[in-house]
Amino acid sequence: MTGRFYGVGLGPGDPELITLKAARIIGAADVVAYHAGVNKQSYARGIAADLIPDGVIEEELRYPVTTGSTDHPGGYAGALADFYEESAQRLATHLAAGRTVALLAEGDPLFYGSYMYMHDRLSSRFPTEVVPGLPAFLAATATTASPLVRQTDVLTVLPGTLPEPELARRLADTDGAIIMKLGRTFPAVRRALAASGRLPHALYVERASHPEERWMPVADVDETSVPYLSLIVVNGDSLNGSRSRVIGELLSTTTLPATEVAELLVVGLGPGPDEWLTPEAAAVLAEVDHVVGYGPYVARVPQREGLQRHASGNTVEVDRARFALDLARRGERVAVVSGGDAGVFGMAAAVFEAAEDERYADVPIRVVPGVSAVQAVAALAGAPIGADFAVLSLSDRLKPWAVIETRLRAIAEADLVLGIYNPASRTRPDQIAAARKVLLEHRSADTVVVVGRDVGRAEQSLTVTTLGDLDTDVIDMKCLLLIGASHTRVTASGRVWTPRWVQ
Repeated sequence: MTGRFYGVGLGPGDPELITLKAARIIGAADVVAYHAGVNKQSYARGIAADLIPDGVIEEELRYPVTTGSTDHPGGYAGALADFYEESAQRLATHLAAGRTVALLAEGDPLFYGSYMYMHDRLSSRFPTEVVPGLPAFLAATATTASPLVRQTDVLTVLPGTLPEPELARRLADTDGAIIMKLGRTFPAVRRALAASGRLPHALYVERASHPEERWMPVADVDETSVPYLSLIVVNGDSLNGSRSRVIGELLSTTTLPATEVAELLVVGLGPGPDEWLTPEAAAVLAEVDHVVGYGPYVARVPQREGLQRHASGNTVEVDRARFALDLARRGERVAVVSGGDAGVFGMAAAVFEAAEDERYADVPIRVVPGVSAVQAVAALAGAPIGADFAVLSLSDRLKPWAVIETRLRAIAEADLVLGIYNPASRTRPDQIAAARKVLLEHRSADTVVVVGRDVGRAEQSLTVTTLGDLDTDVIDMKCLLLIGASHTRVTASGRVWTPRWVQ
């Protein structure tokens, strides 16, 4: 028989917030274990002190390092990995001897808790049960009486250790937010709150539910005295109020003097890396007050103070274009963003389509070019589009498949290099196979094919194959294909290029 392993959530600090189940398990355990910081008393043990029976075996798992440097050969990560292994072995010895072990965890064991590292190592070896506890942020919202999220609001829990630009962007994109893990990160967190426009509504809570609890506006906090046991609450009402005002003003606007109309900018962000964003595009994005676009593209725009973000799905291009045009009509500085180049299967055409409505006749539109995906893939491969080429989207959402087939045949017969966008998706997985079949009617099976996936991102890959060997089952929306012409070549080192001359 082996012992049972319990991860016991204690809540945020007030012993009266410990659940009855947690109290029962602590009182019956053979071993009570808890983590402790360097040169600190265990906070978890302090919460449960009155429940720990006399004479019970106690295992203090004291961290060798929590911040700062270490002389461990594996650095900070190596020191902690060794600590977790050693701690797990100490607890495993008790469990193997048949003893019940209760590992105490402040808050909830599975919410940013140290318990999880023991769970990872022991739950597959011993019977394990997790006893949930009240997370600290719920005690914090109760203390501040903050209506955190309502109805369809989205709540995002963020660690303050995120890079400042990412933290600002996520704060701007959510309704309610909780920011954990403060301490030394507080100055950067406060700057991110300011950049996202959430600082005026952000509340700082220290030691929630503890006798030493205190709270105040984040703007009033002395950043030199912020302990780790603190967090920030940003309620959803603050963002939704501003959203409602913007939409309300748009709906109430009928006609505006021409002098109030602003230029609408349509900006290509490039395929992904920040260094592929052009200086012109970066300058434009640094000046506008609103960014409108498909969610993943809006997420790539750095957040700053005063910038409002309007993200939407990927099938409502004309609707978002009208929204941007309405903002520009009332004098707002707006950028509609696209991945790659906005004029290549991007938002530029959708904006001009929406602008055909006479209401927008006085709105000037400027398209800011970007590096296109076909250029990025071609550059990575070599020079496959060094001669005449065509680009084609296989999506039949806006045109019939029969039209796509006709164009595929024409391009193949003209012996042009072909760049294929949107080759396959979950709803149309077979179209790339159908396109390959059409192309093989006019091209030889040894025609060079380049498959670029996630080009410009950390996961990028480039495959050089032939039309005959192309595995269409592995193609999806993350891919862009380049189908060579009859005279496209591959060098001994695997580089692909197309001569500018034709024999």
